[in-house]
Amino acid sequence: MASGKVFRRGFYERDPALVARELLGKLLILESQGGFLGGVIVETEAYYGLEDPASRAYRGMKEYNRLMWGEPGRVFIYNVHRYWMLNIVAHEAGGVGAVLIRALEPTHGVAVMMKNRPVDDDRQLTSGPGKLTVALDVDRRLMGSDVTRLDSEIRVLDREVNFDVGTSNRIGVRLDLEKELRFYVMGNGYVSR
Repeated sequence: MASGKVFRRGFYERDPALVARELLGKLLILESQGGFLGGVIVETEAYYGLEDPASRAYRGMKEYNRLMWGEPGRVFIYNVHRYWMLNIVAHEAGGVGAVLIRALEPTHGVAVMMKNRPVDDDRQLTSGPGKLTVALDVDRRLMGSDVTRLDSEIRVLDREVNFDVGTSNRIGVRLDLEKELRFYVMGNGYVSR
């Protein structure tokens, strides 16, 4: 069983980069038919609105990206190269943004995740945004879920742990903002390569 305190909405009502950095080390849990699946968030990326050429919101509000303008703390999912991308809406009042969950260190339901995404080395199980959504069986059914609710199917739980944070430019984007918006737990073997 996964227990702990969920973050209130105010945690997500801030600059996406700050939220992305502070989500590191927290526990992402998905309640599924196979039990609790998830792990420690070890890599994230922050995305903004119209000013961010790498963002899903860059070309304005569409039906598929509408949540990026909406209530912080909601799950936003989109597809890239046949893989679902798991994001949590995060922005200041009147803003636009989300945090992409790029990698987890698996801690809950590893056997079920290995069935969903068979690999020989569990460091390859959730070490990338497409890998983790396959392992967790994430798809659009979670769109709009509220991670600030303890009874939500998907939630982020607080935990205290010390680690060093690394930063870099975001991965796989052609046009990027000048600031480093990828955050990761330095030295963690589950960070994407």
